Amino acid sequence: MTIRRVALLTAGGFAPCLSTAVGGLIEQYSKQNPDAEIIGYQYGYHGLLTGNYIVFDDEARANAGLLKNYGGSPIGNSRVKLTNTKDLVERGLIKKGQNALEVAAEQLRKDGVDVLHTIGGDDTNTTAADLAHYLHEHDYELTVVGLPKTIDNDIVPIRQSLGAYTAAEQASRYAQNIIGEHRANPRMLIIHEIMGRNCGYLAAQATQYYHEWVKEQQWVPSAGLSQERWDVHALYLPEMHFDLDVEGSRLRKIMDEQGNVNIFLSEGAGVEEIIEEMLEDGIEPERDAFGHVKLDTINPGEWFANQFAKVIGAEKVMVQKSGYFSRSAKSNAKDLELIDTMVKLAVKSAQEGVSGVVGHDEEDNDTLKTIEFKRIAGHKAFDVSQPWFHELMDELGQEWEPKDA
Repeated sequence: MTIRRVALLTAGGFAPCLSTAVGGLIEQYSKQNPDAEIIGYQYGYHGLLTGNYIVFDDEARANAGLLKNYGGSPIGNSRVKLTNTKDLVERGLIKKGQNALEVAAEQLRKDGVDVLHTIGGDDTNTTAADLAHYLHEHDYELTVVGLPKTIDNDIVPIRQSLGAYTAAEQASRYAQNIIGEHRANPRMLIIHEIMGRNCGYLAAQATQYYHEWVKEQQWVPSAGLSQERWDVHALYLPEMHFDLDVEGSRLRKIMDEQGNVNIFLSEGAGVEEIIEEMLEDGIEPERDAFGHVKLDTINPGEWFANQFAKVIGAEKVMVQKSGYFSRSAKSNAKDLELIDTMVKLAVKSAQEGVSGVVGHDEEDNDTLKTIEFKRIAGHKAFDVSQPWFHELMDELGQEWEPKDA
């Protein structure tokens, strides 16, 4: 396949893989297709709709490897859903009566793009497939190869999304400072709220990383430096069911014995209960362009704090959120290795004219392949049956059961 122009696009929320993936794609094309021009649409689908892009010149191509030293996205992201016509019209991205998919597809045709690489979640990548389908129906062939980006690690059927390892590591690092606040006041309750709307992977993995860090440290109990005070005492995920009274009693005992309680919380835990309470009070929760409830407006951490503070007799409550700290970090070693293998396959697939999303297919023995767009979906639940998770929960001494049990 002759590739004359390649376009890159990053979309959705940030994850610690975007800069690395963009840099990796530029490097691979510079080596294998040096004559192909590479452009980047700025701010994701926002830039595609408006025709706003940059051209990666010789300097950018020669120094693309430097991008792995940074988090964020060098070409920018936005939360733009091409099928939300009302939102797009209100934002001035399309005119009334226009079809956003058509506008975006025609922009790709106008820009002479042969290959589009999308780095994002299920919405980002399946929307790209819709664009390719539209262009095919109008006699313009476009190869679309996506890379799976989400700190929640919730894309079906992909085993590991890019950036999720790093985000969990960063959440653990964040906690190492925040949990130090446990002696700032008698009877302190600290809630570490971690991103994860529908999937508890990030909170679970971050808790494991932090718990392992605690076990590796040296402690001096006689000097007040206690492993028990620094450790995690409870973890709550969207996939877990727990008895509030039982947990309250257990955590009250910990508070009485050592003077503090540390809870790690996936922001999606308890959301159903919170929304139900809001609706009963006649309050309609705010939603984003994708129809998702804006979690920062319902404050799951505050809700859990209110549920537990009185029960366990907390004198001071601290709710800290690590989301933006985690998602904008640069890629760690595990993600660098994962991104490198996926980028190489993405370019190979593009050269062969194979569209889809690159990832390890959980439904095919974790084989690394370019998975058909029709099989890509979001909201994959965290698998709480994994042995490492059961071992973690046993060490925390917490009673729980799967939500669908």
